[in-house]
Amino acid sequence: MSPTRRLLDPDQVRRYVAASLGPTVRVTGCGPLTGGGFAAVWWVSLDDGRTVVLKVGPPPQVPLLRYERGLIAAEARYLRLVAARAPGVPVPPLLHHGSDADLGDWLLVGHLPGRTLADLAADGVPAEPVREQLGAALAVLHRVTGDRYGYDGGRACGPTWRAAFTAMLDDLLADAADWAVPLPVPASRLRELVDRHAGVLDAVRRPALLHFDGWAGNVLADVGPDGAYRLSGLVDGERHLWGDPVMDLVSPLLGRRAEDEPDDAFLRGYRTAGTAVGWDDDGVRRRCGLYRLHLYLLMTVEMPSRGITAASDPGRVRWLAGRLDRELADLDRA
Repeated sequence: MSPTRRLLDPDQVRRYVAASLGPTVRVTGCGPLTGGGFAAVWWVSLDDGRTVVLKVGPPPQVPLLRYERGLIAAEARYLRLVAARAPGVPVPPLLHHGSDADLGDWLLVGHLPGRTLADLAADGVPAEPVREQLGAALAVLHRVTGDRYGYDGGRACGPTWRAAFTAMLDDLLADAADWAVPLPVPASRLRELVDRHAGVLDAVRRPALLHFDGWAGNVLADVGPDGAYRLSGLVDGERHLWGDPVMDLVSPLLGRRAEDEPDDAFLRGYRTAGTAVGWDDDGVRRRCGLYRLHLYLLMTVEMPSRGITAASDPGRVRWLAGRLDRELADLDRA
């Protein structure tokens, strides 16, 4: 159980629903949803026939990583933004965002149909068309332009992508120090390596809207009229930020290297609906390496705050260590 995830019960769920929709709406059923580690997420059926999803942030006394401050409010901003400026991207409709000294921060959103791509993969269900549609959806999202690079809400950002990315990395390294997270190399070595390649980040001249967490557990697919699975939702946008669209091509290919698989269904969908990525460009390839390094570092640094240890999940520790070693070695040679 992640320390950041609140323990809820049906009575508490009813309180959140009443605070969101008023006292006349009755809860007829509810239960926890699995998958994420940060927030408590429950499905809720209502007496008016709707099914909604309640997402509740951590209690205020729980320590968080620096970029996690205000994530529930960040997701509310993301959902409003996508609904207004990228309506073709299937995100849950925001019904209510609340903040209360007693209840904390929470969202109530519409329930999207479907199963996650992670679940489909575990059952051996082919989903290449869905992954292609995901690529096309992210291409639409990336057409939305912001007024800053990095995060909003007073978190790491900058006037240029290089400044924002460096600030994001510095925050992660500070979090690693705070939580005494063992790193594969000293923090000073990581900074030096990123600084050596940081010039390639200056090629990014437009802060595009990035979902940043498009791994298979956040992508929903539902069966269409023809019996085939289709993209039905892209959820958990609380980690969104503004920056290089190439950074958003890392999570959907978690553990893989986009530049080595340009004909993957996801990248094919992105290329068809958006701007082609020049994988033959050394600068693009190095940027992709920097983004994988950042993601694997984030996944490593967040483990203590989620209650994950080498004893509780040795497979994750070994997997991340191997990925970090490879990215560090490749960047060191570049």
